[in-house]
This record gives sequence, C-alpha cells and structure tokens, in this order.
Amino acid sequence: MFSRYRKDTTTTGAAAPDSRAVPVHGIAQVSASTAPELKPQPRPTAPRPSFKASTAASIAAQPAANDKDRRRKQRILEVKSELHTRLLDNLNLAALDTASEAELRAEIAAISAEALSEINFALTSEERLSLNQDLYFEVRGLGPLEPLLKDDTVNDILVNGPNRVFIERDGKLQLTDVTFKDERHLLRIIDKIVSAVGRRVDESNPYVDARLADGSRFNAMVPPVAVDGSLVSIRKFKKEKLGINDLVNFGAFSEEMAMYLEAAVATRLNVIVSGGTGSGKTTTLNALSSFIDNAERILTIEDTAELQLQQVHVGRMESRPPNVEGKGAVTQRDCLRNALRMRPDRIIVGETRGEEVIDMLQAMNTGHDGSMTTIHANSARDGISRLENMVAMAGIEMPLKAVRSQIASAVNLIVQASRLQDGSRRMVSITEVTGMEGDIITMQEVFRFERTGLEPDGKILGHFTGCGLRSHYADRFRRWGYDLPSSLYDVVQAQKG
Repeated sequence: MFSRYRKDTTTTGAAAPDSRAVPVHGIAQVSASTAPELKPQPRPTAPRPSFKASTAASIAAQPAANDKDRRRKQRILEVKSELHTRLLDNLNLAALDTASEAELRAEIAAISAEALSEINFALTSEERLSLNQDLYFEVRGLGPLEPLLKDDTVNDILVNGPNRVFIERDGKLQLTDVTFKDERHLLRIIDKIVSAVGRRVDESNPYVDARLADGSRFNAMVPPVAVDGSLVSIRKFKKEKLGINDLVNFGAFSEEMAMYLEAAVATRLNVIVSGGTGSGKTTTLNALSSFIDNAERILTIEDTAELQLQQVHVGRMESRPPNVEGKGAVTQRDCLRNALRMRPDRIIVGETRGEEVIDMLQAMNTGHDGSMTTIHANSARDGISRLENMVAMAGIEMPLKAVRSQIASAVNLIVQASRLQDGSRRMVSITEVTGMEGDIITMQEVFRFERTGLEPDGKILGHFTGCGLRSHYADRFRRWGYDLPSSLYDVVQAQKG
C-alpha cells in the first residue's frame, strides 16, 4: 500500500529480512522439551495459609511482576528501534515531504505490521497503537519528546541523559517515564533539531542554542562536556499569551497592582522586571506590554524571540550566534544600537545581561521613555547592584556615582517576580526609584506580597498589600489622566478565619 512512499528496490533487488531483527526466541520462554514432567498431586490437607503468610507471598510476588513488566518494556523498546531502522530503510524520505499525516500513519502501520509478523512478536492493540504513534514521531517529530511538546500543561522539558527526562508542571519538577533507547538515539534527536535551523553540535562544538518551529527555546550540551550523557533543556513557547486579567485570576498580583501598572506603562515610565530563572519575567513583560498604545512604534530585541506583542506597529529583532568560523555574530548590543536609528517610541529588550546595558540606559535617558527590559536579580536593590556590575563588566571607566546617577535617571520602576517554593509565581514587590541622596540611589516600595503561613500540603498563604506610601509619580499619573485613589496604596491586613 502507498507504494510511492516506499523506496524503489527494482535496481537493487528485494530487500532481505533484516538480520538485525531480534527473533522471538530472544524472549524468555520455557520450551515443552525442557519443562519438567508434571504429575497429578493429591490435594493438600494442610490448613489454609494465614492472612500474614498470604500477604508476605503477595509482597514477594510484586518484584517478580515488576521485573516482568520491565523486561517487556525493554523488549518493546528494542522492537521499536528495529522498526525505526526498517522505516528508514524502506521509506522514500524525499517523497514524504508531500505525504499527508493520514497517509504516512497508514504506511507506518503497514510496515510495522509486516515487521512484527516477521519477528513473530505479539502486541496488544493498545501497545500497537502506541508503537505506531512513537514511530510516527520518530519520522516526523522529535521522537520521545514529541508527546511532552504537545502537552500544554508542561512548561519545561529537561533531559539528563537518555534515561532521565524531567518536566516542570505547575511550577514543580517531575521525573517522567519517557526514555531514549540509548545515547545515540538522543544525539540523533538533538541533531535533527539543530540541523533544521542551520546549526551543528559535536565534540568540537559541544553546546548549542536554537529555537524550535513553534518558538520554544532549545539548549543542548553533548559529551565530552556533558559527562553522564547529553543534556537538553526546552523552555516551551506559550501559544496563548496570558493577559493582565489572567494573571490577576491566577493570583500573580492584585487588581490594585494591575491598576497601578496600567498607569505606569501608559504614562511611559521605564520599567525593569526583575526575578530569578523561571519566575515569570517574560510572561510579566508580555502582560505589561498590553498597556502600550497602538499608536506607538515598538522595537523588541531578544536572544530568543519569545515576546508576543499585540500592537500594530512592532518590529522584532533577534540576535545571532557566530558561525562555524566564529564570525557573523550579531549581539543584542548591535541590535540595540541599530534600533536607536529606527525611530522607536519604545524599546523592549527581552533580557539585559551584558554590555548592552549601556545602550539600554542611554536609550531610557534620551527620549525613549516607556522602555522595558528584564534582568536576573533576587530583589529590587539587587537589581540596581546588578545593573552597576553590568556597566563595570562592559569595560567603561566611569565613577560609581556617575553610574548610579545614570541608573537613577533611567529606571523608574522595578517589578520583582518570584517563584515560591510551592511552585506558584507571584509579583512579590513593586518598587519605585525616586532619585539619589549623596551616592545612594533612593527607592520606595509601593506594593508587596506578605506571606502569612503555610498549608499542610505546602501551599503558601499570603496576600498582596500596599505599603501605605503615595506613589512618587502620582502627579505624573494625574497629568496623563490616571487619577488613582489614595486608598490604592493602603496597607491591607491579613484576613482571619
């Protein structure tokens, strides 16, 4: 069936059965000739075993059953590897580009049925469907990773060698039962990903950054740098952008904080979203961008394009790593310098982590009000210190007071995002930069998240509250038409009961 998807074997002769196929006797069996002769035995007259004895027997039987399941799973993995090899030998890969999913699935089912009949290996209908699905993912997708990529509840996929695949779901890491056959299988999937975007990874170039077709961020490191097997991390791209209302409903921040942030973004305050890895910085930045007016020209600069702005006038830029010869790199700083010549109203940098901080601060100080970026820091004060350190690492000789003056003039607001130990992501602090006193940058916190306890299941209890301080930018808000009530900043007491 579907012979146009089979390789033409008229010139090479019919393909002989693959010698690598594992015969059925590879499965542990007991032949009739070697089995001991069984003779009828008289019915035992001993009393029935006690409950304690039967329980011990059932416990002893469990490891044997588990071992049997493990051997069968291993056998199915071997069969799947054998069938995948046969598919590569039999399918005309060039013709598959025009094949529909239904046609390819039917062809895979036919080839696998023939191979299973040859090796005389019986599968249940459920196992056969699962096997054909896995084979389809091997040919058209990313093998064992494909079901995890299709699962919308999975945020991150982390591979530590061929036998340990973790996922992050609801903010917590979980070990899955997904495995690769061996290291070669894992390397083949990695090579399939990176070759699709014109990259390569091998011993001479043992790590790579790439982007999947759906926008997910991909990073891999292979041996010999990765000691116990190749390391892969995939940060999945959210197809549906979370808005402010979604984040409020999820408990990421309060309605009062949303009203304040809308006024801050609309009145073109320069905002930095600070937080640790996986704390939701990019999600928060996406949500804040929804308050930008459609009439403004926005330019975004990222290492890996993740921002999903909905405005009409958006120009997106993405940095590029060097090629094999070490040339052709385009850094975020290069993109930022060029962006300044493109008449932007606002510049949004996905993450500031290096020497581009100089150009970012200058842009915020010279007419590009309302610009936004993210940084890695554990608090607002740490975020200011990190900006100072990045300026120093850029190799620019400036007095510390001058650096701090630049930061205090450029940055108006620091939004601190955090992933708490129960896996929830919350905006734990909103802090305003109010100026300088001597050599010190002055700041005031206007909103924060106060923890009040811990439930038995590990869930963190707490509430959002104002800090009782009127915003430093209240007059600016009023001039732009955002007259926020003073009660917005009131301290909220924890509810009891």
